[in-house]
Amino acid sequence: MRRAICILILSLITIYAWSNNHQKSTIPSQDMQFIEQVELQVKDNDTFYLAHMHNIYVYPKLTFSNKQQERFYWKTVRDVKKTLPFAKLLTKEMVFADQQLAKIADQKKRKQWWKKYEKYLFKKYEKDFRKMTASQGQMLMKLMDRESDRTSYEIIKHYRGKASANFWQFIAKLFKNDLKEGYDAEDKDRIVERVINLVEAGQL
Repeated sequence: MRRAICILILSLITIYAWSNNHQKSTIPSQDMQFIEQVELQVKDNDTFYLAHMHNIYVYPKLTFSNKQQERFYWKTVRDVKKTLPFAKLLTKEMVFADQQLAKIADQKKRKQWWKKYEKYLFKKYEKDFRKMTASQGQMLMKLMDRESDRTSYEIIKHYRGKASANFWQFIAKLFKNDLKEGYDAEDKDRIVERVINLVEAGQL
């Protein structure tokens, strides 16, 4: 199952990211800074240091019915911290990829671009994504949906066509996943959204 999830993620990554300007980029840092900006102000011969902080989130305290629920929560925290930086980076690169594709009118050249792109990305990301657990692979897809506001199915269909999207949907269904399922911060993904907010604010 882990191998299949890895292959699915890598296939999605070949859609999300490409940039000749990012050849030397490194894996995104998992450190989330609590202080966003610091500035110096001088007034009446007094010096003031002003720190602009991220939003501070206050949630009701979580209560767990059993140890299993508690383990699942902390597993979610681990998976979010592992995959959120990648989701943000890849979404930015997806925007760049859209810009590059818009410049290529010839269909044959577009396919050549994708072939080169795929080879580059597999070489760059395969080692890192094979180290992810199946749950982390699923979390990455969920967070990429959150960041891009497009489901994995929609993205594959847009860039590779309906046949490819249906194929990967079939593979996902074998492992009880659904590429058409969107991120739902208000309901089924509310705990994930809570974790993301706390992680980004440096509170978790």
